[in-house]
Amino acid sequence: MRYRQRGGGQLGLILLASQVFHVGVENIPPVTLAVLGLNVYLFLVPSLPLLQACISVQQTYWRGDWRRLVLSPLHHLDDWHLYFNMASFLWKGVKLEPRLGSSFYAWLLTVFSLLTGVIYLLLEMVLSEITQDPSYSLECAVGFSGVLFALKVLSNHYHPGGVSYVMGVPVANRYASWVELVLIHVTSPGTSFVGHLAGILVGLLYTAGPLKIIMRTIAGFVMNGYHARQNPYYNFSGYSGSSGGPRAHPQNVHPYTGGLSEDEQYEAAIRASLNGRGGSTQRRPTSHGFNIPGELTAEEIRRRRLQRIDHFD
Repeated sequence: MRYRQRGGGQLGLILLASQVFHVGVENIPPVTLAVLGLNVYLFLVPSLPLLQACISVQQTYWRGDWRRLVLSPLHHLDDWHLYFNMASFLWKGVKLEPRLGSSFYAWLLTVFSLLTGVIYLLLEMVLSEITQDPSYSLECAVGFSGVLFALKVLSNHYHPGGVSYVMGVPVANRYASWVELVLIHVTSPGTSFVGHLAGILVGLLYTAGPLKIIMRTIAGFVMNGYHARQNPYYNFSGYSGSSGGPRAHPQNVHPYTGGLSEDEQYEAAIRASLNGRGGSTQRRPTSHGFNIPGELTAEEIRRRRLQRIDHFD
């Protein structure tokens, strides 16, 4: 949303508090609650004036103030801007965080926030070049709504056959983000069409593009490195049964892989490893090649029996 003067009312904060208590603080997943709390805190105690936190081509790219990529999603114009964004984020987080796992959801929000800002800058530069209108490079935006559009694409991807209500109008989930993009821009001209569009494009990069694979690869690499130091038998690929070793027997497969698609198994693997529950479906080497303490060969048993006989003699 474009920069405007912050309003002086607090009704939006009161309504947001009522939403939180309606859901129940104990029912809000930890990352969702933390991000919501951070946005409220920075609204009440802003780290910087909005003109120093908003993102624009001029301030971010030309002047090299890249911290705005981090700051702009966390700052809001007024209490109503905060309320609408955080109420929407609350309900999306309650649905998405348990599905993806808290650690992976935090990783997802980080990537979505930064990438939405980057794509926003690219779109504004392209528009400025095409139209030869320098005002696109000067437009400064703040707010979490770009990230929300990305999360909306992701949520609709998980429920492709459902229906969303956009301003009271039922719309098929696959089109809901686009309809909402247009309706918000028509009914609220002060909003950043480009910022919201950037969020949709980030969501599509995840659901239909390479972003999901890239994020999985990075998360898998990091977790393999971490767990390899903690457990020499750990192999991240073991969760989905795609390791290079012998295929796991059904009784050795983690229960959450049952009935899940390959994509869902991979996401479950990342969730488990990021949440510190990582392990491998591969069993430790058995007596076929290596001896496990506690499993004795027939020759070893015979030798120990002979030792006992010699002792008593």
